[in-house]
Amino acid sequence: MPWDRNDMARRAAQELQDGFYVNLGIGIPTLVANYIPEGVDVTLQSENGMLGMGPFPYDDEVDPDLINAGKQTITELRRTSYFSSADSFGMIRGGHIDLSILGAMEVSEKGDLANWMIPGKMVKGMGGAMDLVAGVKRVVVVMDHASKKGDPKLLHECSLPLTGQGVVDMIITNLGVFTIDESGMKLVELAPGVTVGDVNEQTEATFEASL
Repeated sequence: MPWDRNDMARRAAQELQDGFYVNLGIGIPTLVANYIPEGVDVTLQSENGMLGMGPFPYDDEVDPDLINAGKQTITELRRTSYFSSADSFGMIRGGHIDLSILGAMEVSEKGDLANWMIPGKMVKGMGGAMDLVAGVKRVVVVMDHASKKGDPKLLHECSLPLTGQGVVDMIITNLGVFTIDESGMKLVELAPGVTVGDVNEQTEATFEASL
């Protein structure tokens, strides 16, 4: 059975390592904060100027002044610090963030990422995505394997405007896990009950099954 959003977030959380500074993108990636493995101490960073984010609050814990870059209410930790967005992007552009977990509309077999706009639809701007994929040490994408129309999102070439070229290291979809390096795209893990044939049916990109 394919993974749901929480399953994907839980799998993405396995990529966290003790001592990491991590940025979580809007959408499914924000759920990763709820699945940090026991014994792993990571510090979550938000582009809007917060270092040390806690999990989403229960209803009686909501503070409307505490939000992440996606405008979702969050909690703080005893070590949380606050600063300007300029300082926040200084951390990102300076290479001080170990891992970024982002959503995507399309990813190419070469690791190109498109995740910020669809031509003809109004958007507020690229936000921090371009800086995140250029400045962090490793990029993991978490997304549904196909669009709501059933179109593949893992492609030979992205058709949407790019956020970055050759920047994606790992992709976690509802069907499985892929890695991308100099040798190409590899399928390294399948969701329970999913076959390589199921993945082939919903994938345009060329990949090697390495299970």
